[in-house]
Amino acid sequence: MFMSESSARNENSERVPTGISGLDEMLGGGLLSNSVAVVKGAPGTGKSCIGMEYIAKGIRDYGEPGLIITFEEFPRQLYRDALSIGFDLREFERRDQLRTIFTTPAVFLREIQQPGGIFDRTIEEISVKRVFVDSMTQLERITQDPVELREIMYTFLNGLLRYNITAVVTQEDAYITGNMSVAEAGLSYIVDTIIQLRYVEISSSVDRAIFVLKHRASDHDKRIRRMSITSQGVRVEEAFEGREGILTGNPSVSRRVRRAEEFFK
Repeated sequence: MFMSESSARNENSERVPTGISGLDEMLGGGLLSNSVAVVKGAPGTGKSCIGMEYIAKGIRDYGEPGLIITFEEFPRQLYRDALSIGFDLREFERRDQLRTIFTTPAVFLREIQQPGGIFDRTIEEISVKRVFVDSMTQLERITQDPVELREIMYTFLNGLLRYNITAVVTQEDAYITGNMSVAEAGLSYIVDTIIQLRYVEISSSVDRAIFVLKHRASDHDKRIRRMSITSQGVRVEEAFEGREGILTGNPSVSRRVRRAEEFFK
């Protein structure tokens, strides 16, 4: 099979483990080094939990300092949420292994374009290797023009990748269940990896689902798997078996399982 030079380079490039074992398995070992991954989902699906664990595990398990950029929550809220899944971000900050920037999208966009700005200084001061941005959706408040917004997205993400860092960003999904909307402002074309989170109703109970929609120039697990949020972090579990229509939010028993049940009646 023909593989371009860039594809071959990406396929053999270094992997950056998220530290979330089931997710790293889905990603073939982790994210591509010096890339951007977007985690998409409705409110409460676990986007921020994945981002915070990515930063915390990078510091704790791999000795890679991190930077969190938040447009939505005050740092104290992030610290509280991180503690609930087993990670003490304040302690990482005290050790000078983590920095948190809370600002507006417009202000940070200006800063990221300025050599020697707060972004550059922070990256250099603690040798940041991992960045988590929560959330890209807030950039949409800068302009209503889709062409201009796409340029803003490009500028923002290219600014992140000026250094040898690997970034995870979140984006709000307007749909709780059912339809997906992956191409807002062209973000799906810009990023290297898309991780989609969904709510799924099974037997009158709501579960979380996770799947990898895109992993540029790299093979990945195509299955839709269960995901849970625990006091020890995010847990990616086995695939939904015996169900079809998972992405509708209200799956049914698969035809194969129904036939088997009818056979054994």
